[in-house]
Amino acid sequence: MSLVWTLIAGFLYAEIALVLLLVLPVISAYKWNRLFKSKFLTMLGQQAHIYFFLIMGLLVLFLLEAIREMRKYSSFEQSGDVHLNVEMQHSMKLFRAQRNFYISGFAIFLVLVIRRLVSLVSAQANLLAQSEASMKQAQSATAAARSLMEDKKTEKAKEAGEDTTLIELSRLRRRVQGLTARVS
Repeated sequence: MSLVWTLIAGFLYAEIALVLLLVLPVISAYKWNRLFKSKFLTMLGQQAHIYFFLIMGLLVLFLLEAIREMRKYSSFEQSGDVHLNVEMQHSMKLFRAQRNFYISGFAIFLVLVIRRLVSLVSAQANLLAQSEASMKQAQSATAAARSLMEDKKTEKAKEAGEDTTLIELSRLRRRVQGLTARVS
């Protein structure tokens, strides 16, 4: 394999490892989000679309080169007196062209998958943070509502107590008036 295709294959292997890290629950969404929000990645993220299109352009260029090589070596005309060595060399070149095609094709596919996975993991972390904040807000609202309901119950009990004392007071006044009328 030439140096260029070795680098592209290494890039593909690194992509596979990154996809596995993103998909497997080894690292939580909070930690991924902290990593994505780090200063270094934030600085890179400002020009991420440029890097994305640059990588995609290079990979598409290598994919087109592999397609050209496959087409070149797939149209092999066999004549009657071709040596086995020449046919083997031609098959080897076709195999390399096909291998390069698959390497570059999968690398392009995984670049798209990684981009989508990163956005989904970030969205998941944001949603988890929002849901946690909503739960805390709901718990505090529930506690406030319970304390207000308990305050209302105590107020009603006090009002009921005041009402009974007022009724008792008016009944005692009538009795006092009745007794004073009787005495006089």
